[in-house]
Amino acid sequence: MKDDSSIASLAAILRREAARLRPGDRLPSSRELMRRHNVSPVTVSRAIGLLAAEGRVVTKPGSGAFVASPAPRAAEAPDLSWQTVALGDRVVDESGVAALLAGPPEGVIPLTGGYLHPPMRPDKQLGQAAARAARRPGVWAMPPVAGLPELRRWFAAQAGGGVTAADTLIVSGGQAALTHAFRALAAPGTPVLVETPTYPGALAAAKAAGLRAAAVPTDEQGVRPDLLAEAFAVTGARVFYCQPTVHNPTGATLPGERREQILETARRHGAFVIEDDYARYLTPAAPAPMVAMDRHGTVVYVNSLTKILSPSLRVAAVIARGPAARRLRASQLVESFFVARLLQETALEFVTSPAWARHLAAVHADLLARRDALAAAIAARLPAAQLHLLPIGGKHLWVRLPPEVDEAALVEAAKRHGVLVSPGRIYYPAEPPGPRLRLTHSATAHLPELAEGVERLAQALANTS
Repeated sequence: MKDDSSIASLAAILRREAARLRPGDRLPSSRELMRRHNVSPVTVSRAIGLLAAEGRVVTKPGSGAFVASPAPRAAEAPDLSWQTVALGDRVVDESGVAALLAGPPEGVIPLTGGYLHPPMRPDKQLGQAAARAARRPGVWAMPPVAGLPELRRWFAAQAGGGVTAADTLIVSGGQAALTHAFRALAAPGTPVLVETPTYPGALAAAKAAGLRAAAVPTDEQGVRPDLLAEAFAVTGARVFYCQPTVHNPTGATLPGERREQILETARRHGAFVIEDDYARYLTPAAPAPMVAMDRHGTVVYVNSLTKILSPSLRVAAVIARGPAARRLRASQLVESFFVARLLQETALEFVTSPAWARHLAAVHADLLARRDALAAAIAARLPAAQLHLLPIGGKHLWVRLPPEVDEAALVEAAKRHGVLVSPGRIYYPAEPPGPRLRLTHSATAHLPELAEGVERLAQALANTS
C-alpha cells in the first residue's frame, strides 16, 4: 500500500472512531494504532495531522490526540426588520454630503472635495498651537457652554458691525451650525427658502430637521431679490438660507445693493436670513458680511475655521440676537453641551498668532493660481463647457454642459478615466435645469495634476457624446 493511500485509509478510520467518541475522549495511542493497522509512525503522525487540520482532534504533546469539541454553530442572523416600522418614513439623506467627503482611490485625480490639499494646510503650526494650548491652565476643565470668551470676541470682531461676544456661540463646525440654525428657527413641516443651486449639506440638514426646501433662482450676481420677495409671499417661509460671498457652487458674490434688498425683504416678511459665510477666509477681498449691516436680529450668521485650517479642527461660530440666540444656545446645550475646550484653545492660539496671517496670504495666492489654471484648462480642453463665472475666491468653478450631455453618464465615465467630479444635480432642491458640474481646484496635489484631471474629464466627455 502506498504511503499516501495508507495515510488516507488510516485517517478515514480515525474519523469514524472520533465520530463515535465524545469531545475530550482520547484516541488510541500512536503505538496502538501502529500495531492495529500495521502502519509506520510517519503514517500515524500524518493521519492524525489531517484530522487536526480538519478540526476533528486536538493534539497535546506527551498526552496524545483527543476528540475536539464541535465548532460553534454560526449565530442566526438577527431580524432587524421591525425597525422599519418603528422608525417611520422620515429619512436622513446623507448621500450628497458623503460623496463630497469621500477620498479618491489610488491614481484618481480629485476635482471635487471641500477641504484644502494636505500640503496647503498649516499642520505643523496647528500642532505647535495645540501644544501651547495643552499647557494652558484649566485646558482640561469644562469651558463656558457658549464658548471661550476670547474666541467669541475674536469671531465677533471678524463679523464687524455691532456684533459682540455676547451674540456669539461656538459650535462644532459649520455643518453643526446649520443643523442648529434650521432646528432653532423653523418648525418641522414648514418651508425654508434656499438659493438654487445650493450647498448639498444645507439641503440635507434642512431635510433632517423636517423642513421643506423651496428654491429661489440665482444669476451671476447671486440670488434675485425680486424672486426672493415673491417666494416669501407664496410659501409663507420665515427662513432664507444663503451664501452671499463666493456662493457654493456657482461662485457668485452678492453686490452691496442686493444685500440691502435681501435684508429689507426678510424684515418686511418677518423672516430670518441664515448667512453661511463659509468662504470668508478662502477669499482675498471678501466684502463685509450681511450680519454687519443688520441692526434688527434678522441675520443668523455662520463662520467656520474648518475649511481654511483642517477638517478635524471643527470650530465655528453662530452669531444671533434676541430669542433666536437663546434658542440656538439651548439647541447646542441639549445636543452636545459644548465644544471641547482643547479644540477651542488650539483655534484661539492659532488665529491670534503671526502664523494666521501668513497662512491666509499663502492660501489666497495658491487658490487664485489654481482658479486661473483650472479656468484656462477648461477653456482649452472643454470648449463645449461654459464657465458660469470666475469667482473672486473660493475653491470651485461651476460649469454648464451642453444640454444633450447625460450628466450621470459623464460622472461615471470620468471615474473610469481616473477623475472625480461633483454632479450638478446634488446642488438642486428640485429638478436641475440641465447638466452641470462643480469642479474643485483645491484638492489636487499641484497645477500639473489639475491640468491632467481636466484632460481626463475631456476624454470622458468625448466618449459619452
